[in-house]
Amino acid sequence: MGQRKKRAEITAVGHWVPDRVLSNADLEKMVDTSDEWIRTRTGISERRILESGATSDMASKAIMNMLQNRGIGPEEVDLIVTATITPDMFFPSTGCFVQNKLGAKNAVAMDINAACSGYIFSLVIASRFLESGTYANALIIGAEKLSSIIDWEDRSTCVLFGDGAGASVIVPSSGPSKLLAFDLGTDGGYEKLLFIPGGGSKNPSTKETVESRMHYIKMNGNTVFKTAVNKMRETLNKSIKAAGITTDDITLLIPHQANLRIIEALREYLDLPREKVFVNIDKYGNTSAASIGIALDEAREMGLINRGDIIAFAAFGGGLTWGSAIIRY
Repeated sequence: MGQRKKRAEITAVGHWVPDRVLSNADLEKMVDTSDEWIRTRTGISERRILESGATSDMASKAIMNMLQNRGIGPEEVDLIVTATITPDMFFPSTGCFVQNKLGAKNAVAMDINAACSGYIFSLVIASRFLESGTYANALIIGAEKLSSIIDWEDRSTCVLFGDGAGASVIVPSSGPSKLLAFDLGTDGGYEKLLFIPGGGSKNPSTKETVESRMHYIKMNGNTVFKTAVNKMRETLNKSIKAAGITTDDITLLIPHQANLRIIEALREYLDLPREKVFVNIDKYGNTSAASIGIALDEAREMGLINRGDIIAFAAFGGGLTWGSAIIRY
């Protein structure tokens, strides 16, 4: 937790999702599941799949139009923070690929791996660089090609995830718009609730790890659900208190889009009307670090937010990680 007099603000947002739609009906033909089962338990009807290309391709597309609309040339970008658990490769970082594709030759680039909390972690990290005066502007991007790490034979996980990217421009605040408060948390003791066991230095890629399907997402869904609800409640309470506001002051809550039942539990706990909680999980599924960035841009496009509105973010992901932030848009 941390608050300073000088703050940073989001001045532009953008997103990009692939054209290919994978519906619940399509999944019925792939695994033993049904549209009704998926919708009633998750709220998901379809998700987007990137058929060719990499995470950096989606990230770059999400950024390009946003920069043009904001009137910022790529060479003016100082800092790029990319949140992803599906990097193009172990190294170089996905941020390096994004920098090159944008032509942002003067930018420092780095990756953040905080799973579904990645957008909020990136927002806080970039804001602190700007507030210190180190950089004049930053791009934060949540981008995921989750279709590349999904076990399409595991009906408990393959129905949940999709691909996409959401991005924002962050600059030092010169007015009322700013990051008001945030809270971040981690507990590595929950490692095996949501993880990929193969591919790293602990279990390097071998014939045996591939045959054992160790390179795909593994999840204990019931425990993740309960922990996510509790941690998102706790972290939002901390940020709301630190921002000096009440839930009545929130114009829109944009939670990580993991499961509609989690979102509903959070909404009911905060006693917010449905129109104050943004939901697009039905169209995209869980896009991990990309979900809040995508949702924020869609909310803008739909006219649901205006300058001066108070927006709350909350997320929870593998690590375990969690985080929340309150901004005046």
